[in-house]
Amino acid sequence: MTEYVVLIVGDADRWWTTMSMDQRQDGYAEYARFADELGKRGHKITGGAELHATSEGRRIPPGGGAATEGPFAEVTEQVGGFYQVETDDLDDLVDCCQIIAALGDGVQVRRVVTPEDRET
Repeated sequence: MTEYVVLIVGDADRWWTTMSMDQRQDGYAEYARFADELGKRGHKITGGAELHATSEGRRIPPGGGAATEGPFAEVTEQVGGFYQVETDDLDDLVDCCQIIAALGDGVQVRRVVTPEDRET
């Protein structure tokens, strides 16, 4: 099986700052449906997490330098969470990701670099 990371990209703070508790719970139910669907279709979740608000983050600029505390006004999209998924069917994994993309954030699916990849 090949391992991928599914990145949830968008307004990472929207869940905490603009949504009611009912809206958040409805959204979390869709993420649970996504996880269930992955299992039903033979994909294996090996890790992942929702990330805390950007106000708790630290950013180090390219090339190094002083870290700044969030939120980061200059960044329009942030990673709000991720899944690590093993699968033999990338196209079906991408199809499953439509469930969470429908909530309004973008989704990136990227293959994880393995030691074998580094040797070629």
